Amino acid sequence: MLDIADELHRWVEQGRKFAVATVVATNGSAPRQPGAALAVDGDGTAIGSVSGGCVEGAVYELCQEALRTGEPVLERFGYSDEDAFAVGLTCGGIIDILVQPIRTGAPRSAHGGAAGEWVDSTADTLAAGLAAAAAGEAAAVARIIEGPAELLGRALLVRPDGTHEGTLGGHPALDRTAIEETRALLDAGRTTTLEIGADGSQCGQPVVLLVESSVPAPRMIVFGAIDFASALVRVGKFLNYHVTVCDARPVFATRTRFPDADEIVVDWPHRYLDSQELDGRTVLCVLTHDAKFDVPLLERALKLPVAYVGAMGSRRTHLDRLQRLRDVGLTELELNRLRSPIGLDLGARTPEETALSIAAEIVANRRGGTGTPLTGAHTPIHHDGAARLDFVA
Repeated sequence: MLDIADELHRWVEQGRKFAVATVVATNGSAPRQPGAALAVDGDGTAIGSVSGGCVEGAVYELCQEALRTGEPVLERFGYSDEDAFAVGLTCGGIIDILVQPIRTGAPRSAHGGAAGEWVDSTADTLAAGLAAAAAGEAAAVARIIEGPAELLGRALLVRPDGTHEGTLGGHPALDRTAIEETRALLDAGRTTTLEIGADGSQCGQPVVLLVESSVPAPRMIVFGAIDFASALVRVGKFLNYHVTVCDARPVFATRTRFPDADEIVVDWPHRYLDSQELDGRTVLCVLTHDAKFDVPLLERALKLPVAYVGAMGSRRTHLDRLQRLRDVGLTELELNRLRSPIGLDLGARTPEETALSIAAEIVANRRGGTGTPLTGAHTPIHHDGAARLDFVA
C-alpha cells in the first residue's frame, strides 16, 4: 500500500472513498512482492498493480465489492492446470491479497485541519501512514492479515522513536508485541510478514501481520562531474535513489550539467564523504579515475558500512589503484569490497549504456542476483521474497 502512498494521500486529502488491495503473501514465482497494491476509488479510477496484469480485473471487482459492503476480505489467487483460463497467475505462483475499504468524509481543509471525519480508527491510522510515507518520513504500518476474523485489517502505525497510532484490537499485549517487532523491522527498512504466537497475541490463536516499512530514499553519491555521471544520475533517479553529485571543480559541478540531481556539491570527494552520515543502503560511485581524488576517497569509502562501492577505470587503472590503496594501509578484505572496473559486462560504450551497466550491478548486488542471462538458467527470477518472521512470546 505504501508503494502508492503519494496518490492515495491525495485521495485522502480530497475526501474520496476507496479500497486498497495489497499483496500480503506470495508463494512461487509471483510477479509482485508483499506490499504491492492496487487501489480503486468510488468513481472506478484505479492506480497501482498487484500482479502485473494476471489478476488485475478480478482484484478490481473485489475492490468495488469492498466499497459496497465496507468489509475487508482476504483472497488467494493461484494457477489451475485443470482450468488454465480461470482467474489466476500464469506464472504458476500464488498470491494472497487483502482488500480493505477506506472511507472518508468531506475533503480536508487546505490549512491541514480536518473538515470531515474518518469512519473508523483503522482508516484514520492508514491515512496517517499514507501521509507519513508521502512526506518521505520513516514509518511502518502493521495490519492483521490472519487471526480472529473480527480483527482482519486492523492497523498500527509505528514510528522510529516507538510512538504509534491506532490499535490492532484484541488484548493490549498484542499491540505491545507488534509495536516492538514492527519498530525493529522499520529500523531495517523491511516489508515482510510477522507471526505473533498465541501467547504473545493473547487472542487465543496466532496472529499474522503484514508490516510495510516506508523509509527515506536510499542515497547514491556520484563522485566526478563527467558525462558518464550525468547519465548515471538519471538512472539513479529512475531507481528512486536520492542522488548527489560531488566534484572539487566548480566549473563542472553545476546545475546546468546535472539538472536531475537532488544535490550538487563542490568539494574534495574525501572531505565531503567525511562529513556525511551514511547507512547500509548507500551506494558510492567513483567516476573520477584520477588518483589524487580516488585514493583518499576510496581509503575512507571501503571502511564504511555502505551497500556498494564502485570505481570507474581501465583494468590497468584498477591494478594501479589497488596498489596505491595497499600502500595507504587498506587490507585485502577491504579491497575485495571494491567493484572495479565498475558495472556489469554489457559491452557498454555510450554514457547511457555505461550507466545502465553500473545500475545493473547495483541492483544485482542489492537483490542477490548473479548478472547472468535468465535464458537457459535455473536460478530464481526473484531473489528477495519477503520471508515470514515468527515471534513467540
